[in-house]
Amino acid sequence: METVQLADQARPFLDYLQTWMNDLPTRTLVEVFPDPARAAILSVDVINGFCYEGPLSSPRVAGIVDPIARLFQSAWEFGVRQIVLTQDTHDPAAVEFAQWPPHCVRGTSESETVPAFKALPFYDRMVILPKNSIDSALNTGLQRWLNDHPDVRNFVVVGDCTDLCTYQLAMFLRLDANARQLERRVTVMASGVDTYDMLIETAAQVGAMPHPAGLLHPLFLYHMALNGVEVVKDICP
Repeated sequence: METVQLADQARPFLDYLQTWMNDLPTRTLVEVFPDPARAAILSVDVINGFCYEGPLSSPRVAGIVDPIARLFQSAWEFGVRQIVLTQDTHDPAAVEFAQWPPHCVRGTSESETVPAFKALPFYDRMVILPKNSIDSALNTGLQRWLNDHPDVRNFVVVGDCTDLCTYQLAMFLRLDANARQLERRVTVMASGVDTYDMLIETAAQVGAMPHPAGLLHPLFLYHMALNGVEVVKDICP
């Protein structure tokens, strides 16, 4: 297919996608968490190595730290007590490093939770699940945590990257519920989600694949919504 033809075919959908993003609703805590005792927030990879330092850090991703910290604080005050952080904590010889440069190796500052989360007075009450791949459910203990908390029915997912770890986590929660006939609501707060940007020229210089954040971020939010994940712009008190 010629580039011009592809662009012409894609333009109506891209216009629709932009409108869809602009029209995302804002929800209140009580709308998202009608029963705080049966609610949880899952945050993926909001760590130094994706926000502030290392080869995969991104200023776009760093921008989600404060919105997520505010969500944690307001949700905690509202009565939500289940906050789970799944975080890259890679083996120094991680197989994944064949796809990505070495990052967030266990024992390094890159693998540490961002300071804004550590500063929260209830940080020590959060559950941290180390992971060695982009999937929060593979060999992490997440499924065991879910089995140990059968009363939790409302999940909010935040973190990075929209098209990688966040997508995998939200889709796992949704599809796991579908497969096991569970009543489960999965919500993604778009203001607490983002991905990195890499121009074609930059990618060529460093030997990586281009990564247009402006396209992939809304496209993967849309794909989550297509599969039954509720996507909202923000969650306010």
